[in-house]
Amino acid sequence: MATTNGTTHATGPSTSTPQRRPTVCVFCGASPGTSPSHLAAARALAHVLHSANLNLVYGGGTVGIMGEIAKTLVSLSGPGSVHGIIPKALLRYERSYIEDEAGEGKEVDPRKTIDEETYGRTTVVRDMHTRKQMMAQEVSDGGAGGGFVSLSGGYGTLEETMEMVTWNQLGIHAHPVVLFDVDGYWEPIIQWVRNSVGAGFIAENNAGIMVAARTAEEVLERLRDYQTAEGRFKLKWNEK
Repeated sequence: MATTNGTTHATGPSTSTPQRRPTVCVFCGASPGTSPSHLAAARALAHVLHSANLNLVYGGGTVGIMGEIAKTLVSLSGPGSVHGIIPKALLRYERSYIEDEAGEGKEVDPRKTIDEETYGRTTVVRDMHTRKQMMAQEVSDGGAGGGFVSLSGGYGTLEETMEMVTWNQLGIHAHPVVLFDVDGYWEPIIQWVRNSVGAGFIAENNAGIMVAARTAEEVLERLRDYQTAEGRFKLKWNEK
């Protein structure tokens, strides 16, 4: 295990850097939801990612929809295809968390909490901001074909989704943001965008930054066919 700038990286034979290929960041809940459709959608998306030879980066959890998509893709494509990035504070909600391993002044070995042969390699970070930055960077490093996909989830899933939408509008990235609309789960947000355009708070030529799909196959189509919104801000973010 190695630590760099507060980030803990698990080391060992199962944690080799995955082959550089397009990466999809999936935001989703740590709950399974009340309908089996949500877990089924996670499994279906994992099968589509496998068939398209895409890597997955996600929030690092082993429970709920998070755990379902991670373990399904690992079972199909191997541990190197999945990278979970989890804040240290959230490790206590994982199945195999041991309180003594996270005592004050001690480092948490993610291999003792998250089985990498089941859920993929894991990186433990200090905070939520670092997690999002690292996940977004992996999508950018993977190049064309990757993007951000939101399955069903709660406050955190919505917040992460909207930050990636905002970053797209501001020109920080140009990757797709796809809502996997399981049983109409995201329809209120889709309608909110329409309302915001009508009310003058979102430009009409930015309404397509976030797109919806109703099946895993449609998610892949949206990623492949995504058209960058014409209204994105032409800002320069890497200049000193």
